[in-house]
Amino acid sequence: MESEPTRVMVAVNESTLKGYPHASISSKKAFEWTLKKIVRSNTSGFKLLLLHVQVQDEDGFDDMDSIYASPDDFRQMRERNKAKGLHLLEFFVNKCHEIGVGCEAWIRKGDPTEVICHEVRRVRPDFLVVGSRGLGPFQKVFVGTVSEFCVKHAECPVITIKRSAEESPQDPADD
Repeated sequence: MESEPTRVMVAVNESTLKGYPHASISSKKAFEWTLKKIVRSNTSGFKLLLLHVQVQDEDGFDDMDSIYASPDDFRQMRERNKAKGLHLLEFFVNKCHEIGVGCEAWIRKGDPTEVICHEVRRVRPDFLVVGSRGLGPFQKVFVGTVSEFCVKHAECPVITIKRSAEESPQDPADD
């Protein structure tokens, strides 16, 4: 009798580096660590649940002055955000298919801390893997940390994966 695969939720996000439309350093590291250290060669024993939470800027625009917004600007912005999120998940889903590990991927909008914990309650993974930027105490006050919140509030075991010093951009808050 074959048992159900272990369901591992991996929270992924886009890089904050301008002009870098790829997975963040931390989420890519968390994903790769999960494949290397957890899944290993037992691809049929695991199913990765890839969650991307899109966060809107305060005014909803990245590099656009909202004073000049029209209905078309909003429509284009929604399409662009959706395309960016799909592009990000496509990267991770393709990697899963390359090695033969099952996966599901979806996008939610909102505050990553709240959305990730909500999705953990809804989906009930065996555990959650999140990347961590490794911010110091001073930076955490201003930037906040999703990984710390998840460790405290997610209703499943949480593994945080820190990026190495060599992988960190000049500004540690960037990812």
